[in-house]
This record gives sequence, structure tokens and C-alpha cells, in this order.
Amino acid sequence: MAESRAMAAAQSHLPIVVLRRGLPESAGVRSGGVLQVPGRRRAGSLIVAAASDESGGMKKDPRRPSEGIFSFVTDNESSRNAIQLPNAPAMDGNLGQMITQIENKGRDYGSYLRAGEFRWWVRETGSRDARNGTVVFLHGAPTQSYSYRVVLEQMAKEGYHCYAPDWIGFGFSEKPQPEYEFSYTEEAYHEEFDKLLAKLDISSPFYLVTQGFITGSYGLTWALKNPTRVKKVVAMNTPLTPSAPLPGIFQQLRFPLVGEFTCQNAILPERFVEAGSPYVLELDDADVYRLPYLDSSDPGFSLLAAARKAPLKDLTTRIAQGFASSSWKVPTTVAWGVSDKHLPKSEAENFVKTNPDVLKAVMLDGTGHLPQEDWPEKVVEALTRFFY
Repeated sequence: MAESRAMAAAQSHLPIVVLRRGLPESAGVRSGGVLQVPGRRRAGSLIVAAASDESGGMKKDPRRPSEGIFSFVTDNESSRNAIQLPNAPAMDGNLGQMITQIENKGRDYGSYLRAGEFRWWVRETGSRDARNGTVVFLHGAPTQSYSYRVVLEQMAKEGYHCYAPDWIGFGFSEKPQPEYEFSYTEEAYHEEFDKLLAKLDISSPFYLVTQGFITGSYGLTWALKNPTRVKKVVAMNTPLTPSAPLPGIFQQLRFPLVGEFTCQNAILPERFVEAGSPYVLELDDADVYRLPYLDSSDPGFSLLAAARKAPLKDLTTRIAQGFASSSWKVPTTVAWGVSDKHLPKSEAENFVKTNPDVLKAVMLDGTGHLPQEDWPEKVVEALTRFFY
């Protein structure tokens, strides 16, 4: 990483000083003065500080993430390759070369499966006769099932049969044209999810794990509609109450014209992941989140439709009321990344108080909005304890 940052500095003609920012002590153990985080390949994020100019003033670092609807024009630490490729630097962004280099990344444990009218990308680990049962993992917007790759592998070793689909319109799944081919409404997502479960032949009650905004919330409302089909439910960093804040990216997507522009930002997903985390993504991982948006406008317009069709306030109200109801008897755990910068941990704390006999909370120190991406081992530990 230091070499790539030095290259970036040379390209931008800015002298830089690279400083290491340590992570919280709770996020790992220190070894030789460097914080080592189990299961992660990076010990901390890097802050790049521009040296002062000849007048003594500080030059603005063009790689520092800016704010506002045009913020993606300046790339962040892990998104440098979205602007230039180190082995083929050019001012045009080398889009074709980039797609060629990364088009086969992120396919871990996955294959295509047609359920109903659409083709899903579904990751699967473990065997159908796994001794501990089946787990279905659902991602939120604007991410994809790739975030669960390590959790899937480790849960299979613990004796579970695991599935993690990319929702329609996300990741590697089909992106049907909004309105004409798919409505991107909550009801439509529920209907297609039912078809997928039927295709996977999941008839017995299964463990459901859901995370994130919009489609993550749809996983919870599906559970409320189908309580006899789920054995236990885990919600990870999902809006749970009407007071949940809405990240700026979703506000922008719901704003006329601004949304049409914003949704075509190829590095939007990786920026969203990093904005909610105490970490930055490895470049290989950032490539996977970026990949679907590089060669087509369809993923962006799918995200736009999903964001605009989501009944956000009504959705969180129904989730809060449904899980607080005395009729909800399914054991439910909220596994919460306490360093989430999109949602405060008070979401989890207030939520479980409404039905304390059924709802429990587990705080995952050292993780942010996507605990499964930040520290998968902690997620696996929490899941296996709850499912046992």
C-alpha cells in the first residue's frame, strides 16, 4: 500500500507524509507496535497528509474524500484504481483495461440460478445434509453477498449449509429494467425471494441473517410475514426504529435529477462501505464492489429504483412494531457493529428493550456497518453461539 501511495503522490505532484492511524485497542492486539486484527489483512487505515507549499500554507490533498453530491470525483484511499490503474496510468481512467483485469474477481462460492423470471447469483457453502441446518444471509443496499464470503466459509466448517444471494438488481444478479421488468418494491422483492427459496428447496425452518439498508430491511419484514419459516433471526446493523438516520447517499438518490447522476458513480458502493467502517477496503475487495457498475448503467438505475421505492419510515415503523409485538416469538438477536458510522448503537439498544424476552443484543467491538466485512470471525462466533 505504501508503494501505491507513493506512486499516487508522484502522479499528483504532491509530496506526502504517510501516517499510520491505530485502531481501537478493542479491535485487536498490538504486536511490535503495530495493531494486528485477526482475520484482516490490514492493521489500520492510512492518513495521507500533504506537505506545506512554498508559502507555508497546507496544500489540499486531492485524494481526501470531499463532501457533497459530487464527492466521488475525488477518490479515496482504496478507490485510487477507480481513477487510474498503477500498471497503465492514463488520464482517461482506463475503464476497459480495468474491467478486463477485475472481471473474474469476487466469484467465491457462487453460481447463477434462475428462479422465476430472473437469474440470481447465489453463493453456497456446506452440504444439504449439514448437521446444524441451513442459514440464509441477506445483504443490504448498495452492497452485495460478497461481503459474507469469509463468514460463509467458516460457517460451513461449523456444520451449517449456507446461502447468500445477491438481491435482484445488485451484485452479479440480474438487473431488470425498472417498472417495465421489475418494480423494485418491497412486495416484489418478497415475491422473488419466495421463488428463490422454492428453487433452493428450503422448506424447513432456517436461520435468517440480514444486514443493511432497504433490502436488509426487507429481509426482516419478510420474516415478520413468515414467522413459521424461520428458526431464528439475526439482524446486523439494519435500521430498526423510525429514528434511524438515513445516510446521505440515500437522500441523494431520492432527490430528483441528483439521484440519476449519483447512481452512476461506480465507486459508490465501496465508498459507502468505508464510510460506515473504521477500516478501508483492500483494493481487491474494492474492485468487487465496483465491478457491477463499470460496464453498464443498469446497476445504478436498479439501485436508484430500489432507493426511491423503499417506504423508509413506514418500513422501520413496521419492523419496530412487529418485533415488539407479543405475537413475535422467534428468538432474535441483534449483532451490532459498534463502530458503525451510519447507524448508532442506540438503534440496537432501544430495539431490544421493546421485547426483552425474545430480542437480545450482542455488541461487536471493532466492527462497523458491515461486521461481516470488517471482522468475520466475530460474526461467526456470535452466530454459532446463538444458533447452538
